[in-house]
Amino acid sequence: MKLSRRRGARSRRLFPGGPGIFQRMYTRLGCEGRPPHFIVEYHPYTDLTHTIRLREDTAHVRLCDAMSDAPLAAVEAAAALLLGRLYRRRVPEEFLAIYREFSYAARTRRTLLAQRRKRARRIQHLPAGAHHDLAPLYEGLNRRYFAHTLVCPGLGWSTRAWSTQLGCFDPALNQIVINRKLDREGVPDYVVNYVLYHEMLHQKHPVRFARCRREAHSAQFRAEEKLFADYDKALRFLKRLR
Repeated sequence: MKLSRRRGARSRRLFPGGPGIFQRMYTRLGCEGRPPHFIVEYHPYTDLTHTIRLREDTAHVRLCDAMSDAPLAAVEAAAALLLGRLYRRRVPEEFLAIYREFSYAARTRRTLLAQRRKRARRIQHLPAGAHHDLAPLYEGLNRRYFAHTLVCPGLGWSTRAWSTQLGCFDPALNQIVINRKLDREGVPDYVVNYVLYHEMLHQKHPVRFARCRREAHSAQFRAEEKLFADYDKALRFLKRLR
């Protein structure tokens, strides 16, 4: 969920009945004063993202178009979450549970995966950076830790240096992207190796959605992560990295 204040517009695909749902949730959450005029539309996001921005007496809402065939209860839950953040109201647990159940449902995940494959921006698969080449590092890690069982995905460096994330495996695009911040002369190979190894574990152990929970780092994942030869040394270096 995000609150967005960005301007700009694309062609609208209005959500029939959307304003009525948001007005009901506005009242249900006990928001004070006269409700704004709601404009609710679908938007082709690449993930289950929803935004709301308040401009004078009009609230502009964009719901991910993956919700176009969602149950009414899931749409109401999404509306409650957005309004709760905008007006700083406590959202009842029932809405949180309904939204989790919808977002983690197998059908929803399949829809989002298919949409992401079509819409998400692929990186240029250029594994050789200024100081580190991901291709031979991947090959060495695959041989040492995975017995050559992994099929090499697209490899590349982020366009910009990320502030927090070190790497990302995107199963929809079948690519591993490493933070450009690590492509420096002062960053040892074992650090890049560790971050790449972590993303390769995501490739081996896909994210699971079960019992309304998202599990990205299972117990098995964490146990295998500690098998990396320079695990402690790499973590110490990364803690000092700025």
